[in-house]
Amino acid sequence: MAAGVVHSRDLDLEVGESLLVHFPRKSLSLVGCDSVGHVVLFEKARNRHLASLNSFLAELGFQRANLAHKTHPGHRKTLIAPLSDELKLSCDIYPSLAPVLARKDIQIVIITTPSGAHLEPAVECARAGKHVVVEKPLEISAERCDTIIRECDKNKVLLCTIFPSRFGDANVELKAAVDAKRFGRLTLGETTCKWWRTQAYYDEGGWKGTLALDGGGALMNQAIHNVDLLLWMMGPVTHVTGFTATLAHERIEVEDTAVACLKFQNGALGVIQATTSVHPGLPKTIGIHGDKGTAVIEQDDILKWDFLEPIAHDNDVKTRFAQKVGASGGSSNPAAISHQGHTRQLTDFVNAIKLGGKPLVDGREGRRAVELIQAIYASNASGKVIHIK
Repeated sequence: MAAGVVHSRDLDLEVGESLLVHFPRKSLSLVGCDSVGHVVLFEKARNRHLASLNSFLAELGFQRANLAHKTHPGHRKTLIAPLSDELKLSCDIYPSLAPVLARKDIQIVIITTPSGAHLEPAVECARAGKHVVVEKPLEISAERCDTIIRECDKNKVLLCTIFPSRFGDANVELKAAVDAKRFGRLTLGETTCKWWRTQAYYDEGGWKGTLALDGGGALMNQAIHNVDLLLWMMGPVTHVTGFTATLAHERIEVEDTAVACLKFQNGALGVIQATTSVHPGLPKTIGIHGDKGTAVIEQDDILKWDFLEPIAHDNDVKTRFAQKVGASGGSSNPAAISHQGHTRQLTDFVNAIKLGGKPLVDGREGRRAVELIQAIYASNASGKVIHIK
Protein backbone atom coordinates (compact mmCIF):
# COMPACT_ATOMS: atom_id res chain seq x y z
CA MET A 1 0.00 0.00 0.00
CA ALA A 2 1.40 3.35 -1.01
CA ALA A 3 1.93 6.02 1.60
CA GLY A 4 0.14 9.33 1.35
CA VAL A 5 -0.97 12.26 3.46
CA VAL A 6 -4.35 12.69 5.11
CA HIS A 7 -5.37 16.17 6.24
CA SER A 8 -7.54 15.57 9.30
CA ARG A 9 -8.25 18.19 11.97
CA ASP A 10 -5.18 20.17 10.84
CA LEU A 11 -2.92 17.21 11.59
CA ASP A 12 -0.80 15.78 8.75
CA LEU A 13 0.02 12.10 9.21
CA GLU A 14 1.56 9.65 6.82
CA VAL A 15 -0.96 7.02 5.87
CA GLY A 16 0.01 3.62 7.22
CA GLU A 17 2.76 5.07 9.36
CA SER A 18 0.21 6.67 11.67
CA LEU A 19 -1.25 3.26 12.33
CA LEU A 20 2.20 1.86 12.96
CA VAL A 21 3.59 4.64 15.13
CA HIS A 22 0.73 6.58 16.68
CA PHE A 23 -1.47 3.81 18.06
CA PRO A 24 -0.81 1.09 20.66
CA ARG A 25 0.55 -2.26 19.55
CA LYS A 26 -1.85 -5.20 19.27
CA SER A 27 -4.95 -3.03 19.60
CA LEU A 28 -7.04 -4.06 16.57
CA SER A 29 -9.25 -7.08 15.90
CA LEU A 30 -10.62 -8.11 12.51
CA VAL A 31 -13.95 -9.95 12.64
CA GLY A 32 -15.36 -11.90 9.70
CA CYS A 33 -12.13 -12.16 7.72
CA ASP A 34 -13.32 -14.50 4.97
CA SER A 35 -12.15 -11.86 2.47
CA VAL A 36 -8.39 -11.94 1.94
CA GLY A 37 -8.49 -8.29 0.92
CA HIS A 38 -9.44 -7.13 4.39
CA VAL A 39 -6.61 -9.04 5.99
CA VAL A 40 -4.11 -7.63 3.47
CA LEU A 41 -4.83 -4.21 4.95
CA PHE A 42 -2.80 -5.28 7.95
CA GLU A 43 0.15 -6.72 6.05
CA LYS A 44 1.99 -3.42 6.51
CA ALA A 45 1.23 -3.51 10.22
CA ARG A 46 2.18 -7.15 10.70
CA ASN A 47 3.26 -8.11 14.19
CA ARG A 48 2.38 -4.67 15.54
CA HIS A 49 -1.32 -3.81 15.60
CA LEU A 50 -3.44 -6.79 14.62
CA ALA A 51 -4.26 -8.69 17.80
CA SER A 52 -6.73 -11.25 16.49
CA LEU A 53 -8.56 -12.69 13.52
CA ASN A 54 -12.14 -13.90 13.89
CA SER A 55 -14.25 -15.66 11.29
CA PHE A 56 -17.07 -17.34 13.17
CA LEU A 57 -19.50 -14.50 12.52
CA ALA A 58 -19.83 -15.54 8.90
CA GLU A 59 -21.57 -18.58 10.36
CA LEU A 60 -23.95 -16.32 12.27
CA GLY A 61 -24.84 -14.61 9.03
CA PHE A 62 -25.62 -17.84 7.22
CA GLN A 63 -27.82 -18.90 10.13
CA ARG A 64 -29.75 -15.63 9.89
CA ALA A 65 -30.39 -16.23 6.21
CA ASN A 66 -31.24 -19.90 6.82
CA LEU A 67 -28.72 -20.86 4.16
CA ALA A 68 -26.78 -24.10 4.03
CA HIS A 69 -23.11 -23.49 4.64
CA LYS A 70 -20.67 -26.02 3.28
CA THR A 71 -17.86 -25.45 5.76
CA HIS A 72 -18.09 -26.77 9.29
CA PRO A 73 -17.69 -23.88 11.79
CA GLY A 74 -14.75 -25.59 13.43
CA HIS A 75 -12.91 -25.57 10.13
CA ARG A 76 -12.81 -21.77 9.94
CA LYS A 77 -9.73 -21.58 12.13
CA THR A 78 -7.84 -23.93 9.83
CA LEU A 79 -8.75 -21.74 6.86
CA ILE A 80 -7.47 -18.55 8.47
CA ALA A 81 -4.25 -19.99 9.89
CA PRO A 82 -2.47 -20.42 6.52
CA LEU A 83 -3.39 -16.84 5.60
CA SER A 84 -2.00 -15.56 8.88
CA ASP A 85 1.19 -17.54 8.25
CA GLU A 86 1.47 -16.24 4.67
CA LEU A 87 1.23 -12.60 5.78
CA LYS A 88 3.46 -13.30 8.81
CA LEU A 89 0.77 -12.00 11.17
CA SER A 90 1.59 -12.98 14.73
CA CYS A 91 -1.93 -12.66 16.07
CA ASP A 92 -4.41 -14.86 17.89
CA ILE A 93 -7.14 -16.69 15.97
CA TYR A 94 -10.51 -17.08 17.66
CA PRO A 95 -13.62 -18.99 16.54
CA SER A 96 -15.86 -16.72 18.65
CA LEU A 97 -16.15 -13.07 19.61
CA ALA A 98 -16.14 -13.51 23.39
CA PRO A 99 -12.33 -13.69 23.81
CA VAL A 100 -11.96 -10.43 21.88
CA LEU A 101 -14.52 -8.63 24.02
CA ALA A 102 -12.73 -9.81 27.16
CA ARG A 103 -9.36 -8.42 26.09
CA LYS A 104 -8.68 -4.97 27.48
CA ASP A 105 -5.78 -4.42 25.08
CA ILE A 106 -8.07 -4.52 22.02
CA GLN A 107 -9.51 -1.06 21.46
CA ILE A 108 -10.93 -1.27 17.92
CA VAL A 109 -12.91 -4.06 16.30
CA ILE A 110 -13.36 -4.05 12.51
CA ILE A 111 -16.50 -5.84 11.31
CA THR A 112 -16.25 -7.43 7.83
CA THR A 113 -18.96 -10.07 8.11
CA PRO A 114 -21.67 -10.34 5.41
CA SER A 115 -23.62 -7.08 5.20
CA GLY A 116 -26.77 -8.38 6.89
CA ALA A 117 -24.75 -9.72 9.82
CA HIS A 118 -23.08 -6.46 10.88
CA LEU A 119 -25.55 -5.52 13.61
CA GLU A 120 -24.99 -8.34 16.09
CA PRO A 121 -21.19 -8.15 16.43
CA ALA A 122 -21.21 -4.35 16.27
CA VAL A 123 -23.66 -4.13 19.17
CA GLU A 124 -21.71 -6.66 21.23
CA CYS A 125 -18.49 -4.75 20.66
CA ALA A 126 -20.06 -1.42 21.58
CA ARG A 127 -21.45 -2.87 24.80
CA ALA A 128 -17.97 -4.14 25.63
CA GLY A 129 -16.54 -0.64 25.21
CA LYS A 130 -14.76 -1.27 21.90
CA HIS A 131 -14.64 1.33 19.13
CA VAL A 132 -16.31 -0.09 16.03
CA VAL A 133 -15.42 0.04 12.33
CA VAL A 134 -18.01 -1.50 9.99
CA GLU A 135 -17.48 -2.31 6.32
CA LYS A 136 -20.04 -0.83 3.94
CA PRO A 137 -22.96 -0.91 4.09
CA LEU A 138 -23.35 -0.12 7.78
CA GLU A 139 -26.28 -2.55 7.64
CA ILE A 140 -28.92 -3.52 5.10
CA SER A 141 -31.72 -1.35 6.50
CA ALA A 142 -31.92 2.07 8.11
CA GLU A 143 -33.54 0.47 11.15
CA ARG A 144 -30.62 -1.90 11.71
CA CYS A 145 -28.23 1.01 11.17
CA ASP A 146 -30.11 2.95 13.85
CA THR A 147 -29.62 0.14 16.35
CA ILE A 148 -25.85 0.13 15.82
CA ILE A 149 -25.66 3.92 16.07
CA ARG A 150 -27.78 3.99 19.21
CA GLU A 151 -25.69 1.35 20.98
CA CYS A 152 -22.40 3.08 20.11
CA ASP A 153 -23.76 6.41 21.37
CA LYS A 154 -25.08 4.80 24.53
CA ASN A 155 -21.75 3.16 25.31
CA LYS A 156 -19.69 6.21 24.32
CA VAL A 157 -17.62 4.46 21.65
CA LEU A 158 -16.80 5.76 18.18
CA LEU A 159 -18.33 4.21 15.07
CA CYS A 160 -17.34 4.56 11.44
CA THR A 161 -18.59 3.11 8.17
CA ILE A 162 -15.97 2.23 5.58
CA PHE A 163 -16.37 4.48 2.53
CA PRO A 164 -12.81 4.74 1.20
CA SER A 165 -13.79 6.67 -1.94
CA ARG A 166 -14.14 9.78 0.22
CA PHE A 167 -10.41 9.62 0.85
CA GLY A 168 -9.37 9.50 -2.81
CA ASP A 169 -7.32 12.56 -3.79
CA ALA A 170 -9.54 13.54 -6.73
CA ASN A 171 -12.71 13.26 -4.63
CA VAL A 172 -11.13 15.35 -1.86
CA GLU A 173 -10.39 18.07 -4.44
CA LEU A 174 -13.96 17.86 -5.73
CA LYS A 175 -15.43 18.20 -2.22
CA ALA A 176 -13.22 21.22 -1.55
CA ALA A 177 -14.53 22.89 -4.71
CA VAL A 178 -18.13 22.19 -3.66
CA ASP A 179 -17.53 23.58 -0.16
CA ALA A 180 -15.93 26.70 -1.67
CA LYS A 181 -19.14 27.31 -3.70
CA ARG A 182 -17.15 27.26 -6.93
CA PHE A 183 -20.02 25.58 -8.81
CA GLY A 184 -22.38 28.43 -8.00
CA ARG A 185 -25.87 27.05 -7.65
CA LEU A 186 -25.72 23.26 -7.83
CA THR A 187 -28.00 22.05 -10.61
CA LEU A 188 -27.17 18.40 -11.34
CA GLY A 189 -25.31 15.56 -9.66
CA GLU A 190 -24.73 12.26 -11.45
CA THR A 191 -22.89 9.05 -10.76
CA THR A 192 -22.37 5.78 -12.61
CA CYS A 193 -21.13 2.41 -11.47
CA LYS A 194 -21.45 0.33 -14.63
CA TRP A 195 -19.61 -2.73 -13.42
CA TRP A 196 -19.56 -6.39 -14.38
CA ARG A 197 -19.69 -9.46 -12.17
CA THR A 198 -19.68 -13.00 -13.49
CA GLN A 199 -22.28 -15.59 -12.55
CA ALA A 200 -19.51 -17.38 -10.65
CA TYR A 201 -19.08 -14.31 -8.43
CA TYR A 202 -22.60 -14.86 -7.11
CA ASP A 203 -22.53 -18.65 -7.16
CA GLU A 204 -19.27 -18.91 -5.24
CA GLY A 205 -20.01 -16.12 -2.78
CA GLY A 206 -22.53 -18.07 -0.70
CA TRP A 207 -24.25 -14.98 0.73
CA LYS A 208 -23.82 -12.70 -2.28
CA GLY A 209 -27.04 -11.95 -4.11
CA THR A 210 -29.26 -12.85 -1.14
CA LEU A 211 -31.73 -10.37 0.31
CA ALA A 212 -31.06 -11.53 3.87
CA LEU A 213 -27.30 -10.93 3.80
CA ASP A 214 -26.53 -8.73 0.78
CA GLY A 215 -29.61 -6.57 1.34
CA GLY A 216 -29.61 -5.66 -2.33
CA GLY A 217 -27.49 -6.00 -5.44
CA ALA A 218 -25.59 -3.52 -7.59
CA LEU A 219 -26.84 -0.57 -5.55
CA MET A 220 -26.38 -1.88 -2.01
CA ASN A 221 -23.14 -3.78 -2.61
CA GLN A 222 -21.16 -2.11 -5.41
CA ALA A 223 -22.57 1.37 -6.13
CA ILE A 224 -23.13 2.32 -2.51
CA HIS A 225 -19.73 4.05 -2.67
CA ASN A 226 -21.04 6.22 -5.51
CA VAL A 227 -24.26 6.91 -3.64
CA ASP A 228 -22.28 8.04 -0.60
CA LEU A 229 -20.08 10.32 -2.70
CA LEU A 230 -23.12 11.91 -4.37
CA LEU A 231 -24.74 12.60 -1.01
CA TRP A 232 -21.47 13.97 0.36
CA MET A 233 -21.17 16.41 -2.55
CA MET A 234 -24.81 17.34 -3.16
CA GLY A 235 -26.46 17.04 0.25
CA PRO A 236 -29.67 15.27 1.33
CA VAL A 237 -32.23 13.86 -1.11
CA THR A 238 -35.93 14.64 -0.60
CA HIS A 239 -37.56 12.69 -3.46
CA VAL A 240 -36.52 9.63 -5.47
CA THR A 241 -37.90 7.44 -8.21
CA GLY A 242 -36.15 4.31 -9.40
CA PHE A 243 -36.23 1.13 -11.43
CA THR A 244 -34.30 -2.07 -10.80
CA ALA A 245 -34.03 -5.34 -12.71
CA THR A 246 -32.12 -8.62 -12.81
CA LEU A 247 -31.03 -9.00 -16.42
CA ALA A 248 -27.69 -10.80 -16.70
CA HIS A 249 -27.61 -13.26 -13.81
CA GLU A 250 -29.49 -16.25 -12.49
CA ARG A 251 -30.10 -17.62 -8.99
CA ILE A 252 -29.88 -14.23 -7.24
CA GLU A 253 -32.58 -12.41 -5.29
CA VAL A 254 -31.30 -8.90 -5.99
CA GLU A 255 -30.86 -6.44 -8.85
CA ASP A 256 -27.93 -6.38 -11.22
CA THR A 257 -29.19 -3.23 -13.00
CA ALA A 258 -30.62 -0.05 -11.49
CA VAL A 259 -31.36 3.57 -12.37
CA ALA A 260 -32.73 6.35 -10.19
CA CYS A 261 -33.70 10.02 -10.50
CA LEU A 262 -33.27 12.26 -7.45
CA LYS A 263 -34.37 15.65 -6.16
CA PHE A 264 -32.00 17.14 -3.62
CA GLN A 265 -32.94 19.36 -0.71
CA ASN A 266 -31.14 22.27 -2.38
CA GLY A 267 -33.36 21.96 -5.46
CA ALA A 268 -30.80 20.27 -7.70
CA LEU A 269 -31.61 17.07 -9.57
CA GLY A 270 -29.59 13.87 -9.78
CA VAL A 271 -29.13 10.56 -11.58
CA ILE A 272 -27.70 7.22 -10.42
CA GLN A 273 -26.80 4.26 -12.67
CA ALA A 274 -25.62 1.04 -11.04
CA THR A 275 -24.98 -2.38 -12.53
CA THR A 276 -23.11 -5.63 -12.31
CA SER A 277 -24.53 -6.48 -15.74
CA VAL A 278 -22.42 -4.31 -18.09
CA HIS A 279 -19.59 -6.25 -19.73
CA PRO A 280 -16.65 -5.78 -19.51
CA GLY A 281 -17.21 -3.21 -16.74
CA LEU A 282 -16.40 0.49 -16.84
CA PRO A 283 -14.66 2.78 -14.32
CA LYS A 284 -17.06 4.50 -11.93
CA THR A 285 -17.81 8.19 -12.44
CA ILE A 286 -19.19 11.15 -10.55
CA GLY A 287 -20.17 14.49 -12.08
CA ILE A 288 -21.07 17.68 -10.23
CA HIS A 289 -22.58 20.57 -12.19
CA GLY A 290 -23.73 24.09 -11.42
CA ASP A 291 -24.36 27.43 -13.08
CA LYS A 292 -20.71 28.39 -12.57
CA GLY A 293 -18.80 25.14 -13.05
CA THR A 294 -18.58 21.48 -14.00
CA ALA A 295 -16.36 18.66 -12.79
CA VAL A 296 -16.36 15.01 -13.86
CA ILE A 297 -14.22 12.31 -12.25
CA GLU A 298 -13.68 8.84 -13.70
CA GLN A 299 -12.26 6.55 -11.01
CA ASP A 300 -9.29 8.67 -9.84
CA ASP A 301 -8.89 10.79 -12.97
CA ILE A 302 -10.47 14.18 -13.56
CA LEU A 303 -12.00 14.30 -17.05
CA LYS A 304 -13.52 17.78 -16.74
CA TRP A 305 -12.61 20.64 -14.41
CA ASP A 306 -14.07 23.88 -15.75
CA PHE A 307 -15.19 26.94 -13.75
CA LEU A 308 -16.55 30.33 -14.71
CA GLU A 309 -14.05 31.88 -12.29
CA PRO A 310 -10.79 29.90 -12.64
CA ILE A 311 -8.04 30.03 -10.04
CA ALA A 312 -4.34 29.15 -10.22
CA HIS A 313 -4.90 25.87 -8.37
CA ASP A 314 -7.05 24.61 -11.25
CA ASN A 315 -4.00 24.07 -13.44
CA ASP A 316 -2.38 21.98 -10.71
CA VAL A 317 -5.53 19.87 -10.38
CA LYS A 318 -5.78 19.29 -14.13
CA THR A 319 -2.11 18.34 -14.40
CA ARG A 320 -2.19 16.04 -11.39
CA PHE A 321 -5.36 14.13 -12.23
CA ALA A 322 -5.45 14.14 -16.03
CA GLN A 323 -2.69 11.58 -16.48
CA LYS A 324 -4.90 8.48 -16.40
CA VAL A 325 -3.40 7.24 -13.18
CA GLY A 326 -6.62 5.57 -12.04
CA ALA A 327 -6.91 1.77 -11.96
CA SER A 328 -9.96 -0.27 -12.95
CA GLY A 329 -11.20 0.10 -9.40
CA GLY A 330 -12.96 -3.24 -9.40
CA SER A 331 -15.11 -2.62 -12.48
CA SER A 332 -14.79 -6.26 -13.47
CA ASN A 333 -12.65 -7.80 -10.72
CA PRO A 334 -13.25 -7.16 -7.00
CA ALA A 335 -9.60 -7.97 -6.28
CA ALA A 336 -8.55 -4.89 -8.28
CA ILE A 337 -9.99 -2.50 -5.70
CA SER A 338 -7.24 -0.45 -4.05
CA HIS A 339 -6.82 -0.56 -0.26
CA GLN A 340 -5.27 2.91 -0.01
CA GLY A 341 -8.58 4.52 0.86
CA HIS A 342 -9.17 1.98 3.61
CA THR A 343 -5.79 2.80 5.10
CA ARG A 344 -6.50 6.52 5.04
CA GLN A 345 -9.90 6.04 6.60
CA LEU A 346 -8.53 3.90 9.41
CA THR A 347 -5.94 6.63 10.01
CA ASP A 348 -8.76 9.17 10.29
CA PHE A 349 -10.57 6.90 12.76
CA VAL A 350 -7.47 6.47 14.92
CA ASN A 351 -6.97 10.24 14.92
CA ALA A 352 -10.57 10.75 16.07
CA ILE A 353 -10.01 8.39 19.00
CA LYS A 354 -6.73 10.00 20.00
CA LEU A 355 -7.93 13.60 19.63
CA GLY A 356 -11.42 13.16 21.02
CA GLY A 357 -13.17 14.13 17.79
CA LYS A 358 -15.40 12.22 15.40
CA PRO A 359 -14.42 10.36 12.22
CA LEU A 360 -15.15 11.80 8.79
CA VAL A 361 -17.59 8.97 8.08
CA ASP A 362 -19.43 8.11 11.28
CA GLY A 363 -22.47 5.87 11.65
CA ARG A 364 -24.97 8.57 10.73
CA GLU A 365 -23.07 9.31 7.54
CA GLY A 366 -23.06 5.58 6.72
CA ARG A 367 -26.82 5.37 7.30
CA ARG A 368 -27.65 8.00 4.67
CA ALA A 369 -26.64 5.87 1.69
CA VAL A 370 -28.58 2.88 3.03
CA GLU A 371 -31.71 5.00 3.49
CA LEU A 372 -31.51 6.35 -0.07
CA ILE A 373 -30.97 2.92 -1.60
CA GLN A 374 -33.93 1.56 0.36
CA ALA A 375 -36.02 4.40 -1.06
CA ILE A 376 -34.97 3.46 -4.61
CA TYR A 377 -36.05 -0.12 -3.94
CA ALA A 378 -39.36 1.12 -2.50
CA SER A 379 -39.98 3.24 -5.59
CA ASN A 380 -39.32 0.30 -7.88
CA ALA A 381 -41.67 -1.91 -5.86
CA SER A 382 -44.48 0.63 -5.65
CA GLY A 383 -44.09 2.50 -8.93
CA LYS A 384 -44.28 5.74 -6.97
CA VAL A 385 -42.06 8.69 -6.16
CA ILE A 386 -40.73 8.20 -2.62
CA HIS A 387 -40.46 11.15 -0.26
CA ILE A 388 -37.51 10.96 2.13
CA LYS A 389 -38.20 12.93 5.31
